[in-house]
Amino acid sequence: MAASSARAFLRRSLATLTRVPLQPVTYTPEGAVAISYPILQSSPLSLQTSIEKAFGSDPKALGIIVVKDLPSGFTAKRDRLLRLADRFASLPESAKEKYVDSNSKYSFGWSHGKASLFTFALVIKDPLFIDTLKGSYYANPLVDNPDSSPQDRQSHPEYYGKNIWPAPDEAGVEGFEEAFKDLGRFVYKVGCEMATACQPFASQHLSDRSVSLSDLISKQTAKARLLHYFPPDPQTPLPTEDEPIDSWCGFHLDHSILTGLCSAMYLSHESNQAPKVVASPSPQSGLYIRSRGGGLTKVSIPADCLAFQTGEALELATGGKLRATPHCVRVGASSRVGQISRETFALFMQPEMYQLVGPDETFGQFSKRIFNEHYQDNLVAAAA
Repeated sequence: MAASSARAFLRRSLATLTRVPLQPVTYTPEGAVAISYPILQSSPLSLQTSIEKAFGSDPKALGIIVVKDLPSGFTAKRDRLLRLADRFASLPESAKEKYVDSNSKYSFGWSHGKASLFTFALVIKDPLFIDTLKGSYYANPLVDNPDSSPQDRQSHPEYYGKNIWPAPDEAGVEGFEEAFKDLGRFVYKVGCEMATACQPFASQHLSDRSVSLSDLISKQTAKARLLHYFPPDPQTPLPTEDEPIDSWCGFHLDHSILTGLCSAMYLSHESNQAPKVVASPSPQSGLYIRSRGGGLTKVSIPADCLAFQTGEALELATGGKLRATPHCVRVGASSRVGQISRETFALFMQPEMYQLVGPDETFGQFSKRIFNEHYQDNLVAAAA
């Protein structure tokens, strides 16, 4: 969107906001705000109450919105890619190692058990901890080779690196690149529409008034993470009692503007049988969010829905009106857990490194500052 078009959009948004009938707020059984995709497309400004209830400062706000009534083709896109996540993770180590990229701090291609210092979501735990319970495949589903300067590539290789895709003839994961891009591009489209619905909360706070929130979400820096959570085994056991709430993924904050999330798929891996889709291994398994008031809520995303969480960059861009939320993933103790993997997909949507997101701070400066704050604080805690 050109600067003049963005300014016109902002004027129209502010001028019409008071005239748009607001949609009533609806919730999932667990208390997450839910909205209909056709309404998000046709009347985003009518969702302001829903946006505020989900992303604002109310003690019950969870920082997540579930988007329902998606096009019928969405579930096929999700199923195709999540099954490929399991197939890729099941490849021989020698095959997976071909798609590991240390130059990007393991932020492109396959990453498992690497001491990555940058993961697009800063985990609030010991920074020296090396996670072996999950593997990730990172790629930009929109741009294979970002249009960026050599200086940007050197300073921010985790954003401006080139995609690394499995070879087309890699047995077992044929069609991986196509499936990854197909789902990622759809989530990006819905995410940009969600940013438009959030626009009135940012109009008075963005340092660069010539751009909208949807303009800030750059194709050049988008990063998707395809996740495979390995079943616990004797080498990575879980406690049988008092299992930590963040046993599969530690509490963390995304530092993007928005993060798009697919519903997790659980696959049973029984001997001599093809993996099959099953229910979660335990009622306690899944995504947990800490509300603004400090409560802990397990949130389920239906398989035919998407969810969007707020990141720290959005909190900065809206002057704190829309806030980021800590979240984690729990395995859930069960006699079946040793046979079941968890597959899911997240798309982190953020600005270019040079884009202002605060009065005197670019997104690149902000990312490095946030990382340094979390990392240094955790180093001190680990040494105590």
